[in-house]
Amino acid sequence: MNFIKKTNKIPNFFFLVFLLTVIISFSAHAQGNRAPLPEIQKIILGMDSVYYSYKNRVTDPSGQLGKLSDPVILAPKFHSLFFEFAIDPGLEKEAQYQYFLSGYDKGWSVWSPYNIKEYTNLKEGRYTFRARTRILNNPVSDEFIFQFKILPPIHRTVYAFTIYIIFSIILLWMIIQLRSYKFAKERFRLERIINERTEELVKEKDKSENLLANVLPKDTAEELKTKGKVAKKKYNMTTVLFSDIQGFTKIAEQMNPETLIDELDKFFFYFDSVAEKYNIEKIKTIGDAYMCAGGIPDKNRTNPVEVVLAALEMQQYMKDLQLQAKSKNQEFWDIRIGIHTGPVIAGVVGSKKLSYDIWGDTVNTASRMESSGEAGKINISGSTYELVRDFFICEYRGKMPVKYKGEIDMYFVTGIRPELSVDLKGLPNQRFKIHLQILRLNDFEETIMNRLAHELDDNLYFHNVKHTMNVATQAELIGRAEGISDEDMLLVRTAALLHDTGYIKTYDNHEEASCDIAREMLQKFKYSDQQIDKICELILTTKSTSKPGNLLEKILNDANRAFFGRVDFIPVLKSLYNELQERNKIVSEQEWYKNQIKTISEHEFFTKTARLLRDVEKEVQLTGIKELIHA
Repeated sequence: MNFIKKTNKIPNFFFLVFLLTVIISFSAHAQGNRAPLPEIQKIILGMDSVYYSYKNRVTDPSGQLGKLSDPVILAPKFHSLFFEFAIDPGLEKEAQYQYFLSGYDKGWSVWSPYNIKEYTNLKEGRYTFRARTRILNNPVSDEFIFQFKILPPIHRTVYAFTIYIIFSIILLWMIIQLRSYKFAKERFRLERIINERTEELVKEKDKSENLLANVLPKDTAEELKTKGKVAKKKYNMTTVLFSDIQGFTKIAEQMNPETLIDELDKFFFYFDSVAEKYNIEKIKTIGDAYMCAGGIPDKNRTNPVEVVLAALEMQQYMKDLQLQAKSKNQEFWDIRIGIHTGPVIAGVVGSKKLSYDIWGDTVNTASRMESSGEAGKINISGSTYELVRDFFICEYRGKMPVKYKGEIDMYFVTGIRPELSVDLKGLPNQRFKIHLQILRLNDFEETIMNRLAHELDDNLYFHNVKHTMNVATQAELIGRAEGISDEDMLLVRTAALLHDTGYIKTYDNHEEASCDIAREMLQKFKYSDQQIDKICELILTTKSTSKPGNLLEKILNDANRAFFGRVDFIPVLKSLYNELQERNKIVSEQEWYKNQIKTISEHEFFTKTARLLRDVEKEVQLTGIKELIHA
């Protein structure tokens, strides 16, 4: 069996050798009969650009035609290619060609005897052209390979797309900006329209408010706008003025109506300006009668003097017109003026046509003063005389009968007192103004006290309304004893009233805050800028670190520390301690009282009057403080 197996292997071996020999022979035969490689004759780019021509010896620049090599780079315009092949002329009739353009064709073309191939409208990209031949049933030839790459046109390059993107971004930005500009322009147009409409409304509102202010007092107009109605108010001291043209009825009969109205308008226009100058409220005009009142709607004590001053100016105006008329031989007008002071009720009447008016016996009496007077003269009642006698020269007329009133004392005002007038010309001088300011100071004092009472903190146990009143009273007392002038008295009293008002705003550095309040309030009470500056200087000297220089500063400082010599010194000192303690200004009670001992020991009043007014000697006060320390 082993022999048989061995002998069986011999035929198999020879069979394999034979088979291999046959395959090799067949392959050699087949190789020998394979069709020749197509020979390229011409390659035309585009319509007429010859890339390769066998006849014209136009060669491939790369020298690698028909072989696998780097692709030929073609410009975008060469998007059409023409290929022409040839083989041995003796075999042309039997030869067939097959083509394949990768990237364009889906597969090899069918076998064809045509030895040309053309491609048109090729897009940019990379291509590989392959061509092969066969002759009858002989094996297919090797492939002719031509690689090329068509560049994209410049408008489709990466750079172009980059530019497109940039341009698109810029265009989008410009569109956004344009839209934003249009929106902004439209918004500006709308805002302008709104502003114009708003401005028109504001102007109309201002006109309405001005018209209302001309009809009603400012505070009354504000109350009417906020509440829709105005409450009636009583004023205890109001000075009412009536004026009337002498013989107006006869004048009206003889004068042209238009001329008459123009003349009245001229008179009343001037009277309005005088009333405004002296803070007098015009009430109304009835025909030739003009009515105004001082002391409303803002209560004040100076209104009798101010109304009489206004009457003197009105009277002088009419006298000037009379002189002009006489020089031209024209008829002239004369007026009677009557004034009375007393209580009135003021308010607004009417719902559609509003009117600010006053009522009361005072109004009737003022009217009687006018009718009982004489042309070219100012007739005042006894009550008004008592309030203005220190300012004006008044001629007593005696008790005159008044309808429904019985007999009333009456006076003709002939002018300002000589010592209070400028060169006896009937104009108020500086002394007159100071006297009037001192009278007005009482109104200012009332205003300050009301503000302190409502705005100071409740835990100001020392720097309260009582302390301010004590300082103001003491300042006036010392000032009179020291013989200061009326204007200096005005300044020191005003400074005393204001020196602690800064506590309304702040506890530390309250003196500066007091000066701010002073500048805010004093102009409303007709203090001059120079007076306000002096008052602020006085206030600042009340600082514990300041030393007074002039007499007024010494008076104010002595008034501010007058409690150092009073019998209630210890209770007052305790109230100051409690005030400071609540504000964490005291570290130790014992230490604070020891500092007070030092302060009292070193303190001396600056003025002789303050030293004379001391009730308790310094040693007694020091003993009281020491008892507090050891308590």
